[in-house]
Amino acid sequence: MAAATTPQAPEQSPTNSSSPPPAQTSSAPGIASGGIPSLKDRIPKLQPRRRRPEPSNPVPLPETPALPPPPDLSTLTFKVPSRRILSPRDHELFLASPTYNLVVSFAFGLTESVVDTPISAVKDSELSQPVRTILRILNDTESLCRDSPPDDQGGSRFGNKTFRVFLDKVKQRFAQWHETLGLSDPAAVAEVSTYLSQSFGNRSRIDYGSGHELNFMMWLLCLYQLSILTRDDFRALVLRVFSRYLDVMHLVQSTYYLEPAGSHGVWGLDDYQFLPFLFGASQLLHHPFITPRSIHQELTLEEFGGDYMYLGHVAFVNSTKTVKGLRWHSPMLDDISSAKSWEKIEGGMRRMFVSEVLRKLPVMQHFLFGSLIPAAEGMSERDPNSLGKDEDDDDEAGEVEVFDKDGVRHVHQPTGWGDCCGIKVPSSLAANEEMRKRGIGGEHLRRIPFD
Repeated sequence: MAAATTPQAPEQSPTNSSSPPPAQTSSAPGIASGGIPSLKDRIPKLQPRRRRPEPSNPVPLPETPALPPPPDLSTLTFKVPSRRILSPRDHELFLASPTYNLVVSFAFGLTESVVDTPISAVKDSELSQPVRTILRILNDTESLCRDSPPDDQGGSRFGNKTFRVFLDKVKQRFAQWHETLGLSDPAAVAEVSTYLSQSFGNRSRIDYGSGHELNFMMWLLCLYQLSILTRDDFRALVLRVFSRYLDVMHLVQSTYYLEPAGSHGVWGLDDYQFLPFLFGASQLLHHPFITPRSIHQELTLEEFGGDYMYLGHVAFVNSTKTVKGLRWHSPMLDDISSAKSWEKIEGGMRRMFVSEVLRKLPVMQHFLFGSLIPAAEGMSERDPNSLGKDEDDDDEAGEVEVFDKDGVRHVHQPTGWGDCCGIKVPSSLAANEEMRKRGIGGEHLRRIPFD
C-alpha cells in the first residue's frame, strides 16, 4: 500500500517572512495601490478665507452742483408761489432745470457744512444777526403753540382741530417776523412767507410730513436768495436753526396729534422727518467710536443725542412708539444700522433725497414755485384766478387733480405728501401721549411676545 504524501508549503522569502503579499497596482487616478483612495487628491487644498466684496450700488452717488450766487433782485417780480408741476412733462422740465440744481446744491451744501461737527461746536457768539432772528421766530412759534392748548377730544388719536388756531396765530406774525429780517416789501413778504406757512403742517388735513419739512428748507433758501443769509451761515442753519425747528415741530406734533402725511411714513425712516438723517449722518461721517450700530445702545443715544442729530432723532422716534425695538416700529432704520460706515449711510441718504423726493412726481406736484425759486420755462401754469390762495384751500374746496407714481392723472381728496391716496393714519405720537395720560407710557413700552 502506497504511503500518503504530504503537500509541501510554498517557499517564503527569507528576508521578509512576515510581510503581506504585494498589492496589485492600479492605474486609475486618485486610487492608491490596493484600491485605497488617495485622499490628498480628493480633498481641496485649504485656502485662507477672503472677505466677499460688498455689492455695488447701481445708483450713482449724486453730485453736489455749484451753488449759484443770489440773483439780482432788481430783475425779479415777486409773486405768491404756486404749483407748476401739473403733468409728467412738467416734472421732466423741472429735473432738467437750473432750479433743480439750485435745490440740490443748497441741500447738499448744508449737509457738507456739518461734516464731523457736533451741535455744541456752534457757539452763540458765532451766530449772525439773521440767524439769531430766525431762532427768535422759532421761539415765538413755540410760545404760540403753548398758548393754544388742544381741545379735549375724548381719547381720539387723530388730529386736534385747535391746530388750525395755532396756524392762524402764526400767520398773523408773518409781516412782523419778516420785517425783523429786513423785508419790508409786501410782495416779497407774501412770496417768502408762503414757504414758512407750509412748514408747520397742513391746516385742513391736520397732518405733517417731509414735504412740509422741505418747505422750511425752501424758506431758508429764499432768505439766501435775498442775500439775508450767506454761505457763512450754513453750519449754523443746520446745527442751530434746523435743530431748533425739529424741537418746535416735535412739540407741535405731540400737542395737536398731527397725522403723518401719507400712510407709509417717510419711506420707513420716520413718520414725519427725513432731513435729520441726512444731516445727522454727515455729522458722524468719520466719528472715531460711534458706529451705525450705536443707535441700538440707549446709553449712547442718551449721552450723545443732544450733539448728533441722527442719534437724537432715533431717540425721539423710540420715545413716540408704543412697542419697544427699532426692528418692530422702524425696520428701515434697523436695517440701515448694519451698514459698515457712516459714509455708506450718508451716501444712501443723498440718493434717497434725490430719488424719493425730487424725482417722485406724487411728491413734487405739491412743490411751490415763485420768483426766488423759479419754475422752468414751458411748465404749466394754474388758473390765474386761483393764484394767491393758500395751498390748503385746494384741499378744503374738495377734490383736486393729481398724478400717481406712474404719472396717471386722477382726482381725489388728497391725504398729504408722498402717499397721495393713502388712508388716514392716526399719529403714533397720539398713541404714546394717550398711554402717558393713562399712566402706562414711558418705560412701560410693550414688547412683542416672541421678542
